[in-house]
Amino acid sequence: MLYYLFDYLDKQWNIPGAGVFQYISFRVFMAIITSLGIAAIWGKAVIYRLQRLQIGEEIRDLGLEGQMQKKGTPTMGGFIILLSLIIPTLLFAKITNVYIVLLLTSAIWLGAVGFADDYIKVFKKNKDGLSGRFKIVGQIGLGIIVGLTMYFNEHIKVRLFSKVSVLADGTALQSYTDHKSLMTTVPFLKNNQFDYNMLLPDFIPDHYVWVVYVLVVIFIITAVSNGANITDGLDGLAAGTSVIIGLTLAILAYVSGNKVFSQYLNVMFIPNSGELAIFCAAFVGACIGFLWYNAYPAQVFMGDTGSLMLGGVIATLAIVIRKEMLIPVLCGIFLVENLSVIIQVAYFKYTKRKYGEGRRVFLMSPLHHHFQKKNYHEAKIVIRFLIVGIILAVISLVTLKLR
Repeated sequence: MLYYLFDYLDKQWNIPGAGVFQYISFRVFMAIITSLGIAAIWGKAVIYRLQRLQIGEEIRDLGLEGQMQKKGTPTMGGFIILLSLIIPTLLFAKITNVYIVLLLTSAIWLGAVGFADDYIKVFKKNKDGLSGRFKIVGQIGLGIIVGLTMYFNEHIKVRLFSKVSVLADGTALQSYTDHKSLMTTVPFLKNNQFDYNMLLPDFIPDHYVWVVYVLVVIFIITAVSNGANITDGLDGLAAGTSVIIGLTLAILAYVSGNKVFSQYLNVMFIPNSGELAIFCAAFVGACIGFLWYNAYPAQVFMGDTGSLMLGGVIATLAIVIRKEMLIPVLCGIFLVENLSVIIQVAYFKYTKRKYGEGRRVFLMSPLHHHFQKKNYHEAKIVIRFLIVGIILAVISLVTLKLR
């Protein structure tokens, strides 16, 4: 909203300094500072309010060291992240931008689904929370919204540039065309663009590709959202991992929306996507601010209000900047945590059916609990996971030919 105010002041009254809001870099800086400030100032108040309402975490005894000491720690701290994310975005981004609208919708949508789960756990005293199928319905609903918007919205396009031609007088010219396309980026490949139309058999018309695309988007959002939810099992793990992923996506969003950088770095140019850097900045600031209170020993847990939202936002960000195929690398921590649960459950059921006794691959799943069972300190596990996350983020940038 401040963007439109200062844009008006600049154009109508020519007030000195008002034009600075035209620069994405300035608004990125303001967004991250504001989100950090909101999280730091209001975070303590939110924690105090949650304590007054006796909104404490119910802990199941899994035999993990230090686990029962966390009983009663305030949960639903995801509200701190949501507040610190939404307010700076509304203040500094162009709120009419379709990508900003889509990301705010994703945050609020899955924040509401997570809140319903936390509400049932805390106030209804049901440790299972919201039924799994209702969570899936919420994630599928968001996937349908994102997928249909990406396909049908007329403002979502990719820009293709022609080769630079030099006139007789030495003037360099380059034309471009904006295409309504489902083109995306494939990491690790030299010619790294892929169109979802290639997935359709020859006998199916291209205009049915939206069905395939929506199904892919649903899968991605569901997988990443659940991955973040599963990862939120140690103090600072989910928030810290989200900071690293958010920073990487902020770089990619900024580059994708900048004509010069995108061409130089061989990254797909997406018109109007530069505004996403402001959302990413607010996202990173919100996660860092929350991490201040969530780092070991945690003063507050984000609950599903935060974890489901974080994963959904990350997935949507990757989709809208056409980097969804990078998710297995960039979100490798979430992927491994997800796979550890799937492998554990599948192997247990298989061995129980075959041998009459269920066996386990890990001492406990998700994977971070396996290391806890091996008597690694919680803080050491988190730090090592974050180091791996940083390495994966660097690999993600390198594979996209950022040089």
